[in-house]
Amino acid sequence: MPQSDPRPARILSIGEAMVEMSRAPDPDLWRMGFAGDTLNTAWYLRRLLDDAWQVDYLTRVGTGDFSMQMVDFLQAEGLDTTHVTRLPDAEIGLYAISLTNGERSFSYWRDSSAARRLADDPALLQTALQGCAMAYLSGITLAILPPQGRDSLLQALDRARQAGTTVVFDTNLRPRLWSDADTMRALTQDAASRADLVLPSFDDEAALFGDTDPQATLDRYLALGAAQVVVKNGGGPILFGGRDGHGCIDDLSVDTPVDSTAAGDSFNAGYLAARLTGTDCAGAIRAGHALGRQVIRHPGALIRQAVADARR
Repeated sequence: MPQSDPRPARILSIGEAMVEMSRAPDPDLWRMGFAGDTLNTAWYLRRLLDDAWQVDYLTRVGTGDFSMQMVDFLQAEGLDTTHVTRLPDAEIGLYAISLTNGERSFSYWRDSSAARRLADDPALLQTALQGCAMAYLSGITLAILPPQGRDSLLQALDRARQAGTTVVFDTNLRPRLWSDADTMRALTQDAASRADLVLPSFDDEAALFGDTDPQATLDRYLALGAAQVVVKNGGGPILFGGRDGHGCIDDLSVDTPVDSTAAGDSFNAGYLAARLTGTDCAGAIRAGHALGRQVIRHPGALIRQAVADARR
């Protein structure tokens, strides 16, 4: 009899991880950590899934102290760093969080980040994606790359998808990272059209695509060819549609955030972990919302207690 493969199924999260600076309880001090949208989702996935799953991170870092500390952090947190490559002439980026009534804004230092070159080597991309059960990226992943890097990454994802990898794309629209709004819109829609699952946020889509309601966002991405779409809505009704069913979850509780950093990233992780372990779309949305609710009750992106609280 054929034996089952003993190796864990792999999830590959692709993007930029940075030094995160957030206010410490003493207002004259800052606290340093590591975060970034695709890293945040990978970090939560690692905590939500058992050892039947391996969560890998793909990025590029430098060889300085901050880069070395970040790689050590990823490994200590249980993320596989096989596909984290190093550049001798670059360093990781940095951002600082400012809060006003729980809503965050960011100041960035990332123009020469090593992660901007994460797709420079097509062979490395192919190796990293080979055999993956799921590949996860965001609009920020695309925004930081030069045009050739975007093309290389999207082509590699196309090949992986044809080989059976599920491609998940969070649109995560950040206009400041793009050369112009038209390029951002075109590349976002191109990537979404190639994805098995698209995870847009309605507020961003309304501001940058002119969508009048979440249904318009859902319909637009389905029309582009996305196989499944879940429209996040800041605590409001969440619509979903596509090959895995259609519906609306409209009884979710709304909380006033202490810090909304990583709200969407943690929702994505809660949703994906639930789907990967057999929950239907509606149940997965509730799982994602439960985790996001706990995350926004704390300052910062990576909240260990949030996972335990969301499971209660």
